[in-house]
Amino acid sequence: MRASRALGATILVLAVAACRPLTGIVSDKPDELVLRPAAFTALEDWPRADVRAAFGAFQASCRRVTGRADGDGFGPVAAYGSVGDWRSACSAALQTTPESGEEARRFFEAWFSPVQAFNKSEPVGLFTGYYEPELNGSRKASARFATPIYARPNDLVSVDLGAFRPTLKGERIAGRIEGGRLVPYETRAEIDRGALGARTSVVAYVDDPVAAFFLQVQGSGRVRFADGSVVRVAYDGQNGHPYTAVGRILVDRGAIARESLSMQTIRAWLKANPSKAPALLNENASFVFFKEQPLADPAMGADGAQGVALTAEASLAVDLRFHALGAPMWVQATAPAADEKAEDVAFRRLLIAQDTGGAIRGPVRGDVYWGASARAESIAGRMAHRGQLFVLLPKAVAARLTE
Repeated sequence: MRASRALGATILVLAVAACRPLTGIVSDKPDELVLRPAAFTALEDWPRADVRAAFGAFQASCRRVTGRADGDGFGPVAAYGSVGDWRSACSAALQTTPESGEEARRFFEAWFSPVQAFNKSEPVGLFTGYYEPELNGSRKASARFATPIYARPNDLVSVDLGAFRPTLKGERIAGRIEGGRLVPYETRAEIDRGALGARTSVVAYVDDPVAAFFLQVQGSGRVRFADGSVVRVAYDGQNGHPYTAVGRILVDRGAIARESLSMQTIRAWLKANPSKAPALLNENASFVFFKEQPLADPAMGADGAQGVALTAEASLAVDLRFHALGAPMWVQATAPAADEKAEDVAFRRLLIAQDTGGAIRGPVRGDVYWGASARAESIAGRMAHRGQLFVLLPKAVAARLTE
Protein backbone atom coordinates (compact mmCIF):
# COMPACT_ATOMS: atom_id res chain seq x y z
CA MET A 1 0.00 0.00 0.00
CA ARG A 2 7.31 2.55 -0.79
CA ALA A 3 9.86 3.60 -2.33
CA SER A 4 7.22 1.38 -3.74
CA ARG A 5 4.15 1.25 -1.59
CA ALA A 6 3.92 -2.22 -0.24
CA LEU A 7 0.21 -2.33 -0.17
CA GLY A 8 -0.30 0.45 -2.14
CA ALA A 9 -2.93 0.73 -3.63
CA THR A 10 -2.90 1.53 -1.68
CA ILE A 11 -5.71 1.80 -0.82
CA LEU A 12 -7.97 1.66 1.07
CA VAL A 13 -9.21 0.45 -1.81
CA LEU A 14 -7.45 -2.68 -1.16
CA ALA A 15 -10.34 -3.24 1.08
CA VAL A 16 -12.86 -1.54 -1.13
CA ALA A 17 -11.84 -3.17 -4.36
CA ALA A 18 -11.70 -6.55 -2.70
CA CYS A 19 -15.38 -6.15 -1.98
CA ARG A 20 -16.41 -4.70 -5.32
CA PRO A 21 -15.74 -7.18 -8.12
CA LEU A 22 -16.36 -5.60 -11.49
CA THR A 23 -18.82 -7.35 -13.75
CA GLY A 24 -17.14 -8.44 -16.95
CA ILE A 25 -13.63 -7.89 -15.57
CA VAL A 26 -13.00 -10.66 -13.07
CA SER A 27 -11.64 -13.84 -14.66
CA ASP A 28 -9.94 -16.99 -13.47
CA LYS A 29 -7.65 -16.87 -16.51
CA PRO A 30 -4.22 -15.22 -16.26
CA ASP A 31 -4.06 -11.53 -17.06
CA GLU A 32 -2.70 -10.60 -20.47
CA LEU A 33 -1.75 -7.13 -21.67
CA VAL A 34 -2.97 -6.28 -25.15
CA LEU A 35 -2.13 -2.87 -26.65
CA ARG A 36 -4.17 -1.61 -29.58
CA PRO A 37 -3.40 1.54 -31.59
CA ALA A 38 -5.67 4.49 -30.85
CA ALA A 39 -5.69 8.22 -31.57
CA PHE A 40 -5.70 11.36 -29.47
CA THR A 41 -9.32 11.83 -30.55
CA ALA A 42 -10.13 8.71 -28.48
CA LEU A 43 -8.93 10.53 -25.34
CA GLU A 44 -12.05 12.22 -24.04
CA ASP A 45 -11.49 15.87 -23.08
CA TRP A 46 -7.88 15.79 -24.32
CA PRO A 47 -8.21 19.14 -26.17
CA ARG A 48 -9.15 20.83 -22.89
CA ALA A 49 -6.77 18.99 -20.56
CA ASP A 50 -4.04 20.89 -18.74
CA VAL A 51 -1.22 18.35 -18.68
CA ARG A 52 1.51 20.60 -17.26
CA ALA A 53 1.66 18.71 -13.95
CA ALA A 54 2.08 15.46 -15.86
CA PHE A 55 4.74 17.10 -18.02
CA GLY A 56 6.74 17.99 -14.91
CA ALA A 57 6.34 14.45 -13.60
CA PHE A 58 7.50 13.11 -16.97
CA GLN A 59 10.60 15.29 -16.80
CA ALA A 60 11.40 13.79 -13.38
CA SER A 61 11.03 10.28 -14.80
CA CYS A 62 13.21 11.16 -17.78
CA ARG A 63 16.05 12.16 -15.47
CA ARG A 64 16.07 8.53 -14.29
CA VAL A 65 16.18 7.33 -17.88
CA THR A 66 19.33 9.24 -18.79
CA GLY A 67 21.56 6.86 -16.81
CA ARG A 68 20.26 3.71 -18.49
CA ALA A 69 21.73 2.00 -21.55
CA ASP A 70 19.95 2.41 -24.87
CA GLY A 71 19.63 -1.35 -25.32
CA ASP A 72 17.81 -1.89 -22.01
CA GLY A 73 14.13 -2.69 -22.22
CA PHE A 74 12.10 0.36 -21.20
CA GLY A 75 9.55 -1.86 -19.50
CA PRO A 76 8.74 -5.49 -18.75
CA VAL A 77 7.20 -6.21 -22.18
CA ALA A 78 8.66 -5.74 -25.65
CA ALA A 79 5.78 -3.46 -26.67
CA TYR A 80 7.35 -0.62 -24.66
CA GLY A 81 10.50 -0.75 -26.75
CA SER A 82 13.97 0.08 -25.49
CA VAL A 83 15.42 2.94 -23.51
CA GLY A 84 16.93 4.18 -26.76
CA ASP A 85 13.43 4.45 -28.23
CA TRP A 86 12.47 6.88 -25.46
CA ARG A 87 15.68 8.89 -25.24
CA SER A 88 14.83 11.52 -27.87
CA ALA A 89 11.46 12.29 -26.30
CA CYS A 90 13.07 12.52 -22.87
CA SER A 91 15.86 14.77 -24.13
CA ALA A 92 13.29 17.07 -25.71
CA ALA A 93 11.22 17.12 -22.51
CA LEU A 94 14.21 18.09 -20.41
CA GLN A 95 14.90 21.02 -22.70
CA THR A 96 11.29 22.27 -22.74
CA THR A 97 9.33 24.48 -20.35
CA PRO A 98 5.69 24.65 -21.47
CA GLU A 99 4.09 28.02 -20.81
CA SER A 100 0.54 26.76 -21.21
CA GLY A 101 -1.51 23.59 -21.07
CA GLU A 102 -1.86 23.75 -24.85
CA GLU A 103 1.91 23.84 -25.31
CA ALA A 104 2.32 20.83 -23.02
CA ARG A 105 -0.32 18.91 -24.99
CA ARG A 106 1.43 19.76 -28.25
CA PHE A 107 4.63 18.25 -26.86
CA PHE A 108 2.97 14.91 -26.16
CA GLU A 109 1.19 14.98 -29.52
CA ALA A 110 4.50 15.61 -31.29
CA TRP A 111 6.40 12.77 -29.66
CA PHE A 112 3.83 10.12 -28.79
CA SER A 113 0.96 8.06 -30.12
CA PRO A 114 -1.72 6.65 -27.82
CA VAL A 115 -2.47 2.93 -27.57
CA GLN A 116 -5.28 1.47 -25.50
CA ALA A 117 -4.55 -1.16 -22.86
CA PHE A 118 -6.78 -4.24 -22.67
CA ASN A 119 -6.80 -7.25 -20.36
CA LYS A 120 -7.13 -9.77 -23.17
CA SER A 121 -10.27 -8.34 -24.81
CA GLU A 122 -11.54 -6.36 -21.79
CA PRO A 123 -10.97 -2.59 -21.99
CA VAL A 124 -12.38 -1.72 -18.55
CA GLY A 125 -10.44 -2.00 -15.30
CA LEU A 126 -10.29 -0.70 -11.75
CA PHE A 127 -8.84 2.65 -10.68
CA THR A 128 -8.27 3.52 -7.04
CA GLY A 129 -6.52 6.28 -5.15
CA TYR A 130 -3.94 6.82 -2.43
CA TYR A 131 -2.69 9.79 -0.46
CA GLU A 132 -0.13 10.81 2.15
CA PRO A 133 -1.71 11.02 5.63
CA GLU A 134 -0.47 13.21 8.49
CA LEU A 135 -0.28 11.83 12.04
CA ASN A 136 0.43 13.44 15.40
CA GLY A 137 3.63 12.07 16.90
CA SER A 138 6.29 12.15 19.57
CA ARG A 139 9.87 10.97 19.84
CA LYS A 140 9.07 9.38 23.19
CA ALA A 141 6.36 6.93 24.24
CA SER A 142 3.68 8.15 26.62
CA ALA A 143 0.12 7.39 27.62
CA ARG A 144 -1.06 9.47 24.67
CA PHE A 145 1.65 8.52 22.16
CA ALA A 146 1.63 4.76 22.61
CA THR A 147 1.62 3.37 19.06
CA PRO A 148 5.10 2.84 17.58
CA ILE A 149 5.99 3.36 13.93
CA TYR A 150 8.70 0.74 13.47
CA ALA A 151 11.85 1.03 11.40
CA ARG A 152 12.96 -1.82 9.15
CA PRO A 153 14.30 -4.69 11.31
CA ASN A 154 17.95 -5.55 10.87
CA ASP A 155 17.18 -9.18 9.94
CA LEU A 156 14.43 -8.59 7.35
CA VAL A 157 15.41 -10.01 3.97
CA SER A 158 13.49 -8.96 0.85
CA VAL A 159 13.84 -11.07 -2.29
CA ASP A 160 13.07 -10.02 -5.85
CA LEU A 161 12.11 -13.37 -7.37
CA GLY A 162 12.43 -11.93 -10.86
CA ALA A 163 16.21 -11.80 -10.33
CA PHE A 164 16.16 -15.61 -10.17
CA ARG A 165 13.40 -16.55 -12.60
CA PRO A 166 12.27 -14.26 -15.46
CA THR A 167 8.77 -15.75 -15.19
CA LEU A 168 8.56 -14.33 -11.66
CA LYS A 169 9.36 -10.75 -12.66
CA GLY A 170 7.53 -8.35 -10.35
CA GLU A 171 7.05 -10.97 -7.62
CA ARG A 172 8.68 -10.44 -4.21
CA ILE A 173 8.85 -12.29 -0.92
CA ALA A 174 10.36 -11.41 2.45
CA GLY A 175 11.47 -13.28 5.54
CA ARG A 176 14.47 -13.86 7.75
CA ILE A 177 17.37 -16.28 7.69
CA GLU A 178 17.24 -19.16 10.16
CA GLY A 179 19.65 -22.07 9.92
CA GLY A 180 20.65 -21.05 6.41
CA ARG A 181 17.04 -21.01 5.20
CA LEU A 182 14.68 -18.16 4.46
CA VAL A 183 11.70 -18.53 6.79
CA PRO A 184 8.51 -16.45 7.16
CA TYR A 185 8.78 -13.25 9.15
CA GLU A 186 6.71 -12.42 12.21
CA THR A 187 3.06 -11.53 11.61
CA ARG A 188 1.32 -8.29 12.55
CA ALA A 189 -0.06 -9.88 15.73
CA GLU A 190 3.38 -11.11 16.78
CA ILE A 191 4.99 -7.74 16.02
CA ASP A 192 2.31 -5.93 18.02
CA ARG A 193 3.13 -8.19 20.96
CA GLY A 194 6.75 -7.01 20.82
CA ALA A 195 8.29 -10.02 19.09
CA LEU A 196 10.94 -8.00 17.25
CA GLY A 197 12.67 -6.69 20.37
CA ALA A 198 16.06 -5.16 19.64
CA ARG A 199 15.91 -6.15 15.97
CA THR A 200 14.13 -2.89 15.18
CA SER A 201 13.85 0.68 16.44
CA VAL A 202 11.02 3.19 16.60
CA VAL A 203 10.84 6.07 14.13
CA ALA A 204 8.11 7.83 16.13
CA TYR A 205 5.21 7.17 18.46
CA VAL A 206 1.75 8.30 17.35
CA ASP A 207 -1.50 8.87 19.20
CA ASP A 208 -3.86 6.89 16.99
CA PRO A 209 -3.49 3.14 16.29
CA VAL A 210 -6.13 3.30 13.55
CA ALA A 211 -4.25 6.10 11.79
CA ALA A 212 -1.06 4.03 12.13
CA PHE A 213 -2.79 1.11 10.41
CA PHE A 214 -3.91 3.27 7.50
CA LEU A 215 -0.42 4.74 7.28
CA GLN A 216 0.71 1.20 6.46
CA VAL A 217 -2.02 0.88 3.87
CA GLN A 218 -0.92 4.10 2.17
CA GLY A 219 2.78 3.27 2.44
CA SER A 220 4.07 6.72 3.39
CA GLY A 221 2.95 9.68 5.46
CA ARG A 222 3.94 12.63 7.59
CA VAL A 223 4.37 12.92 11.34
CA ARG A 224 3.84 16.28 13.02
CA PHE A 225 5.49 16.84 16.41
CA ALA A 226 4.45 19.16 19.23
CA ASP A 227 7.07 21.75 18.26
CA GLY A 228 5.48 22.09 14.81
CA SER A 229 8.18 20.19 12.93
CA VAL A 230 7.10 17.62 10.34
CA VAL A 231 9.00 14.63 8.95
CA ARG A 232 8.10 12.11 6.30
CA VAL A 233 7.92 8.43 7.17
CA ALA A 234 8.51 6.48 3.97
CA TYR A 235 8.03 2.82 3.15
CA ASP A 236 11.11 0.75 3.98
CA GLY A 237 9.98 -2.85 3.71
CA GLN A 238 7.19 -5.27 4.50
CA ASN A 239 7.12 -8.53 6.44
CA GLY A 240 6.22 -10.66 3.43
CA HIS A 241 2.80 -11.80 4.59
CA PRO A 242 -0.10 -11.29 2.16
CA TYR A 243 -2.46 -8.41 2.75
CA THR A 244 -5.90 -9.30 4.08
CA ALA A 245 -8.55 -6.65 3.42
CA VAL A 246 -10.27 -5.83 6.70
CA GLY A 247 -13.06 -4.20 4.70
CA ARG A 248 -13.95 -7.54 3.18
CA ILE A 249 -14.09 -9.09 6.65
CA LEU A 250 -16.41 -6.36 7.91
CA VAL A 251 -18.70 -6.80 4.90
CA ASP A 252 -18.73 -10.60 5.28
CA ARG A 253 -19.72 -10.20 8.92
CA GLY A 254 -22.46 -7.74 8.12
CA ALA A 255 -20.79 -4.91 10.04
CA ILE A 256 -20.69 -2.62 6.99
CA ALA A 257 -22.93 -2.75 3.95
CA ARG A 258 -21.02 -3.56 0.79
CA GLU A 259 -22.30 -0.48 -1.02
CA SER A 260 -21.19 1.77 1.88
CA LEU A 261 -17.64 0.46 2.16
CA SER A 262 -14.86 3.06 2.05
CA MET A 263 -11.83 4.01 4.06
CA GLN A 264 -14.01 6.43 5.94
CA THR A 265 -16.59 3.80 6.97
CA ILE A 266 -13.89 1.31 7.97
CA ARG A 267 -12.19 3.98 10.07
CA ALA A 268 -15.51 4.88 11.70
CA TRP A 269 -16.18 1.24 12.60
CA LEU A 270 -12.72 0.84 14.13
CA LYS A 271 -13.15 4.02 16.18
CA ALA A 272 -16.59 2.91 17.38
CA ASN A 273 -15.35 -0.57 18.36
CA PRO A 274 -12.03 -0.03 20.16
CA SER A 275 -12.20 -3.37 21.99
CA LYS A 276 -12.69 -5.30 18.74
CA ALA A 277 -10.36 -3.27 16.54
CA PRO A 278 -7.02 -4.89 17.50
CA ALA A 279 -8.25 -8.42 16.77
CA LEU A 280 -9.70 -7.33 13.43
CA LEU A 281 -6.51 -5.54 12.35
CA ASN A 282 -4.41 -8.55 13.34
CA GLU A 283 -6.34 -10.68 10.87
CA ASN A 284 -4.22 -8.81 8.34
CA ALA A 285 -0.82 -10.43 8.92
CA SER A 286 0.95 -7.93 6.64
CA PHE A 287 3.05 -5.26 8.38
CA VAL A 288 4.96 -2.32 6.88
CA PHE A 289 8.18 -0.72 8.18
CA PHE A 290 9.27 2.88 7.67
CA LYS A 291 12.27 5.18 7.50
CA GLU A 292 12.40 8.86 8.38
CA GLN A 293 13.05 11.39 5.65
CA PRO A 294 13.20 15.18 5.71
CA LEU A 295 10.21 16.90 4.16
CA ALA A 296 12.10 18.86 1.54
CA ASP A 297 9.15 20.04 -0.54
CA PRO A 298 5.77 19.74 1.20
CA ALA A 299 4.02 19.93 -2.17
CA MET A 300 5.63 16.69 -3.35
CA GLY A 301 4.99 13.13 -2.24
CA ALA A 302 7.39 10.44 -1.14
CA ASP A 303 9.56 8.71 -3.73
CA GLY A 304 7.65 6.14 -5.75
CA ALA A 305 9.00 2.90 -7.14
CA GLN A 306 10.92 4.77 -9.84
CA GLY A 307 12.81 6.72 -7.21
CA VAL A 308 11.26 10.11 -8.01
CA ALA A 309 8.98 12.17 -5.81
CA LEU A 310 5.31 11.63 -6.58
CA THR A 311 3.26 14.51 -8.00
CA ALA A 312 -0.30 14.94 -6.77
CA GLU A 313 -2.86 14.06 -9.46
CA ALA A 314 -0.06 13.38 -11.95
CA SER A 315 1.54 10.14 -10.66
CA LEU A 316 0.07 6.69 -11.14
CA ALA A 317 0.87 3.30 -9.58
CA VAL A 318 0.69 0.41 -12.06
CA ASP A 319 1.38 -3.31 -12.26
CA LEU A 320 5.06 -3.63 -13.19
CA ARG A 321 4.48 -7.06 -14.72
CA PHE A 322 2.83 -5.26 -17.62
CA HIS A 323 3.73 -1.57 -17.60
CA ALA A 324 6.86 0.57 -17.57
CA LEU A 325 7.79 3.18 -15.00
CA GLY A 326 8.08 6.57 -16.64
CA ALA A 327 5.42 6.02 -19.28
CA PRO A 328 2.69 8.66 -19.74
CA MET A 329 -0.81 7.21 -19.31
CA TRP A 330 -4.24 8.68 -19.90
CA VAL A 331 -6.91 7.48 -17.47
CA GLN A 332 -10.51 7.78 -18.61
CA ALA A 333 -12.74 7.07 -15.63
CA THR A 334 -14.81 8.67 -12.91
CA ALA A 335 -13.72 9.65 -9.40
CA PRO A 336 -15.41 10.73 -6.17
CA ALA A 337 -16.08 14.41 -5.66
CA ALA A 338 -14.25 15.98 -2.73
CA ASP A 339 -17.65 16.56 -1.13
CA GLU A 340 -18.79 13.15 0.07
CA LYS A 341 -22.42 14.10 -0.58
CA ALA A 342 -21.83 15.08 -4.21
CA GLU A 343 -22.08 12.87 -7.28
CA ASP A 344 -19.01 11.32 -8.87
CA VAL A 345 -17.14 13.47 -11.38
CA ALA A 346 -15.46 12.72 -14.70
CA PHE A 347 -11.78 11.86 -14.36
CA ARG A 348 -9.86 12.43 -17.58
CA ARG A 349 -6.22 12.85 -16.69
CA LEU A 350 -2.71 12.36 -18.01
CA LEU A 351 -0.51 10.74 -15.38
CA ILE A 352 2.97 9.25 -15.34
CA ALA A 353 3.58 5.68 -14.16
CA GLN A 354 5.93 6.22 -11.22
CA ASP A 355 4.86 3.74 -8.56
CA THR A 356 3.50 0.27 -7.89
CA GLY A 357 1.88 -1.65 -5.07
CA GLY A 358 0.91 -5.10 -3.88
CA ALA A 359 -2.76 -4.58 -4.76
CA ILE A 360 -2.09 -3.14 -8.21
CA ARG A 361 -2.67 -6.24 -10.28
CA GLY A 362 -3.66 -6.31 -13.90
CA PRO A 363 -3.06 -4.63 -17.27
CA VAL A 364 -5.98 -2.19 -16.86
CA ARG A 365 -5.38 -1.18 -13.26
CA GLY A 366 -4.15 2.03 -11.73
CA ASP A 367 -3.81 3.78 -8.39
CA VAL A 368 -3.88 7.58 -8.55
CA TYR A 369 -1.73 9.58 -6.13
CA TRP A 370 -3.88 12.45 -4.84
CA GLY A 371 -1.38 14.23 -2.57
CA ALA A 372 -1.38 15.18 1.12
CA SER A 373 -4.49 17.04 2.21
CA ALA A 374 -7.97 16.54 3.61
CA ARG A 375 -9.26 16.70 0.04
CA ALA A 376 -6.80 14.01 -1.05
CA GLU A 377 -7.88 11.76 1.81
CA SER A 378 -11.55 12.26 1.04
CA ILE A 379 -11.18 11.35 -2.62
CA ALA A 380 -8.60 8.57 -2.32
CA GLY A 381 -10.48 6.85 0.48
CA ARG A 382 -13.58 6.47 -1.67
CA MET A 383 -12.10 5.85 -5.11
CA ALA A 384 -12.78 2.41 -6.60
CA HIS A 385 -14.07 3.22 -10.07
CA ARG A 386 -14.16 1.61 -13.48
CA GLY A 387 -12.33 3.14 -16.38
CA GLN A 388 -10.06 2.77 -19.39
CA LEU A 389 -6.31 3.15 -19.74
CA PHE A 390 -4.35 4.56 -22.68
CA VAL A 391 -0.55 4.47 -22.86
CA LEU A 392 1.41 7.12 -24.77
CA LEU A 393 4.25 5.38 -26.60
CA PRO A 394 6.96 7.05 -28.69
CA LYS A 395 5.64 7.18 -32.24
CA ALA A 396 8.15 4.69 -33.63
CA VAL A 397 7.35 2.21 -30.87
CA ALA A 398 3.58 2.57 -31.35
CA ALA A 399 3.98 2.07 -35.10
CA ARG A 400 5.51 -1.37 -34.54
CA LEU A 401 2.24 -2.58 -33.06
CA THR A 402 0.69 -2.45 -36.55
CA GLU A 403 3.60 -4.10 -38.35
